[in-house]
Amino acid sequence: HEREHDREISELAAKHAEEMEKLRAELKEEQRHLLEELQQQMAATHRAEQEQAQLQSQTLHSLELEALRLTLNNMHTSQLELTQSNLRKEKETALMELREMLNDKRAQEVAILQSRHQLEWEKIKEQCQKEKDDL
Repeated sequence: HEREHDREISELAAKHAEEMEKLRAELKEEQRHLLEELQQQMAATHRAEQEQAQLQSQTLHSLELEALRLTLNNMHTSQLELTQSNLRKEKETALMELREMLNDKRAQEVAILQSRHQLEWEKIKEQCQKEKDDL
């Protein structure tokens, strides 16, 4: 029973580690995707700003371009931070749920093993009593 319990715990731990690795990979992929998307948006915005700059005077162009760049950088930085925060919260929630599920399963297994142990103990006591009575 102990070996079976240890094996079940090992399987659960392996499953937990596998699920954690999967979640990490998914989060990294999502972050990479968002960064690429932001870079594409920034590149598209930058090209648009360059075309606009050719139509405007050099002084006005420089001021507007700098203001747009700072605004975009701030917006993209805020968006990235918010996305990372949301992903982190989702990961923490998923981890807590998984941890709770594993703890519940372990508690159930412990209760089952204790019940089995008690039944076996009772059988052994009965056997001993029977053998005593027979003797």
